[in-house]
Amino acid sequence: MRRFTFETPQGDMSALEFGEPAGRLAAVWLHATGFNAMTYQSILAPLGLRTKVQAVDLRGHGRSSLPAVPGKMKSWKTYRDDIIAFLDRESPTKKVVLGGHSMGATVALLVAGARPEKVAGLVLADPVILTPRYYAYMHLFPGTGGGHHMARQAKKRRLEFGSPDEVQKSYKGRGAFKTWREPFLGDYILDAFDRVDENDPESEDQTWRLLCHPKWEAATFGAQRNRPWHALSKVKKHNIPITILRPESDSVLTDKVAARLLRKCPHLVLKERANTTHFLPMEAPYDVRDHLSAYISSLIEGVAEDEFGHVKRSLR
Repeated sequence: MRRFTFETPQGDMSALEFGEPAGRLAAVWLHATGFNAMTYQSILAPLGLRTKVQAVDLRGHGRSSLPAVPGKMKSWKTYRDDIIAFLDRESPTKKVVLGGHSMGATVALLVAGARPEKVAGLVLADPVILTPRYYAYMHLFPGTGGGHHMARQAKKRRLEFGSPDEVQKSYKGRGAFKTWREPFLGDYILDAFDRVDENDPESEDQTWRLLCHPKWEAATFGAQRNRPWHALSKVKKHNIPITILRPESDSVLTDKVAARLLRKCPHLVLKERANTTHFLPMEAPYDVRDHLSAYISSLIEGVAEDEFGHVKRSLR
């Protein structure tokens, strides 16, 4: 794994890369609101043994230094345009598989809608897609998004801790983190906090601050002037392969929305994973990796579908 920065006139976007730097970029992964690229490294790192994949710290998250002004955040178009600029530099002439979780999954869909020629396929883990009526309301009354219950919760997040161990003890087994497997929480913490005090490095008096400020996280949750249904129309028109992994419980996708997605885009594959919640990648990481791997094989490496055979498993 290597960390690199994508320089822009506004600031730097931080990203992780797995695999041979000189190789063709096969896939890019986008994280959920409040998280970072490092959170998912245990899913992506094994893919780097055979190809090149990258994961990006979106604006206001992780190690990226692009301006993140909560009052200016109106929609996820901001993230979409950042990723388009990233792809234009990292893979100017070749398509890539785009994957993501939650908000990151929706941003991947928005990128495909705006620049379908850049996207070979989509693997989306519980994307945030709400009803068309909801988005119409957000466009008519843009100031109401800040009342979103997730935005209210985000504003209450604790900003500073005394040590990484204190963060670990505060998060482990609680709230959104209670169902996470190892090593996801530890990986998240690595790039979620920075030490900001000026005390001696060995001092026990430390201050560790969230890199994704609660106000920016809240602004992201509230910035719902998005157009995922329009993007889905473009995905259908260009016949971009798309798989959505939906958790068994606590999914952002309601039954009504899930049914509408399948009607809107008949070639879409919707898979429900048993015993998972909205944090499906942290609970069933192998499923996410397998779907990314399959898309890389068929859409990037050119392995024909008829070359895939049934897997024989021993019951003993």
